[in-house]
Amino acid sequence: MHPILAVGLGEILWDVLPQTRMLGGAPANFAYHVNALGGAGVPVSRVGDDDLGREALSLLVCLGLNIDAVSLDQDHPTGTVDARVDADGVATYVFSDDVAWDFLTLDESALTLASNADVVCFGSLAQRAEVSRRAIHHFLAATKKGLKVFDINLRQDFYSADILAASLDAADVLKINDAELDAVTGLFSLPPGEQPALRALMERHDLDLAVLTRGDKGSLLMSPDAVSDLPGEPVEVVDTIGAGDAFTAALVLGYLKQWPLDEINRYAAAVAAYVCSQPGAMPEMPGELRLA
Repeated sequence: MHPILAVGLGEILWDVLPQTRMLGGAPANFAYHVNALGGAGVPVSRVGDDDLGREALSLLVCLGLNIDAVSLDQDHPTGTVDARVDADGVATYVFSDDVAWDFLTLDESALTLASNADVVCFGSLAQRAEVSRRAIHHFLAATKKGLKVFDINLRQDFYSADILAASLDAADVLKINDAELDAVTGLFSLPPGEQPALRALMERHDLDLAVLTRGDKGSLLMSPDAVSDLPGEPVEVVDTIGAGDAFTAALVLGYLKQWPLDEINRYAAAVAAYVCSQPGAMPEMPGELRLA
């Protein structure tokens, strides 16, 4: 049986912290975690033809990822983001502009990957520029059988109601955190309350699953006919970088294996809690969390 083929579509970048830098970007993190959990995670992105780009590609290979669909940009630098981590381990981000992933393009191998993918995860950040936004929706349109997961990832002011609505229309699954749900509730005049707001989004955009994460306050999964609302996993937080992407990776693996929502929720929470207990977005995954 082939492992689940899961594409992380969008940005690859370096999180630049006060003392160090770490490779990241939600789609790259997602692909890494799928791979680490026993699937086949593949990033589709673009880096600069520069030292940071070459270092990123080398590190992705060392982490066991296929980089055939990561293109090189001769004209724009590899993306970076200034990440600041507060006393509670929570990260905030400031992104540089006009970087390689803003100019994502697709070749035939990327479109073949789209047609073969079991799942594609994408967000809003990599759609801030028109070139990459067109490429992302082209990839989604070429995804014949795969589950499309919109991990909304609101950052700064790099989104609009139109971008979010088009992405929701293209998706089967929405993943959102509590702060993002507050923003989207205002933007789309959703009914108050977590479940009514999510149910409204599901009905408007014909979603199969809506997923809300609340950090240490747990997570809520809603399908048309079931709800799973579980408390958070107790964990000593080192930092939260990559934890949401790890949750998404575990979530889609369980969902595609047709687990009950509570089982999916517990597994995803355990994976995210482990990542919170480790430094950086892509820690080595312990064997007991792997599915194969």
